[in-house]
Amino acid sequence: MKFLCSISSVVLTAVSIARCSTAAPFVSSNAATLSSSSSVDSVFGVGRGGGIFGGNRKKDSVADVEDKLKAESGETFPALSQEEVEEWLGHIPVFAVTDSNGAGVVLKPDNSTSVMYFFFSPQMANATLAQLKSTNDSLDLKLSAFSLGKIWYKILNNKDQQEIKLKQPGADDSEAEVFSGGDVEYRIVPDTRDLLGARMLLTMTPEDGEEMKKAGDTMTPELAQKAVEKAMTESPEFKENYNEIPIFLIAQMRMQKPAEEGAEPKTILPMYFSLQTMVATWQQFMSAQGDPELKNMEPAINVMNLHKLVEMMRQPSEIDFRSCLLLPPIPAGGPGGAGASPVAAAGAPTPDAMGGGSTLGDI
Repeated sequence: MKFLCSISSVVLTAVSIARCSTAAPFVSSNAATLSSSSSVDSVFGVGRGGGIFGGNRKKDSVADVEDKLKAESGETFPALSQEEVEEWLGHIPVFAVTDSNGAGVVLKPDNSTSVMYFFFSPQMANATLAQLKSTNDSLDLKLSAFSLGKIWYKILNNKDQQEIKLKQPGADDSEAEVFSGGDVEYRIVPDTRDLLGARMLLTMTPEDGEEMKKAGDTMTPELAQKAVEKAMTESPEFKENYNEIPIFLIAQMRMQKPAEEGAEPKTILPMYFSLQTMVATWQQFMSAQGDPELKNMEPAINVMNLHKLVEMMRQPSEIDFRSCLLLPPIPAGGPGGAGASPVAAAGAPTPDAMGGGSTLGDI
């Protein structure tokens, strides 16, 4: 283990979220009509049914999203600049283990690889911190929060990184070794629950979904294990445990962003890192509907790789990405836990929420 001295310049002291924390979801009037289901059973906290697990979605996630979200007018919107992408990602917190000065910890999962990990889940980052401290109590380590926007191009996707300095724990800067930036691999790790959810969305057929609906509360462990094994072995995307970040959206759902002074309220499309938070928000809203047809509408869930989504944003598109909002994950047991509004609670995780969790096998 060594410390990456040059990363401390992008440590955050606070992370804020765009002004939509009080927004309520509503059904888009131009969304496609979908089949309805009264099933409110769940797998990993997510409702089952043809529109969720086992829906008729295209194998090409990019084409599927483009088809569902393009403007009805056929208008083409200009590409987002790098600065706009950085701002769009800027309020999303990610976590890494650092020393007290904010220098990143570089690990060696094997003899030939030097890796620094960023985590979306503070629980997973905290578990890694605890694991490292258990090997050496004298290490002065902590969790630091970083802006995803600040590290997206400068660190995670920078093929022309400058020289960096690495030093052993306890050593001062004069003892640091200088390496090429390419000698350190940066891995960003999604929540394992959302990774599994993305794989399930991409592998379950309508027949699988119907089988799970029929099982209801009596679904056997064997049936659940069968679905998980299929997701783990047959998913066309999200095969790695890092650097493939699933983003979830419901084609019919929109939110109203509070109006800036002197401006009109803006309709936005929310996008989520957390599948469970997104579906809980949808179900919370739909359960309050008086119209039976609307109340039982099944959401059309799409999942996309964050890297592919950013690539789409950097090109002219029929999708108005400037009207999309990325919502950060809500830690389990945090302010977005049971009984709280997933939308109202969307914000930066607090230190109190950094409880236990699991690390990946290669850490």
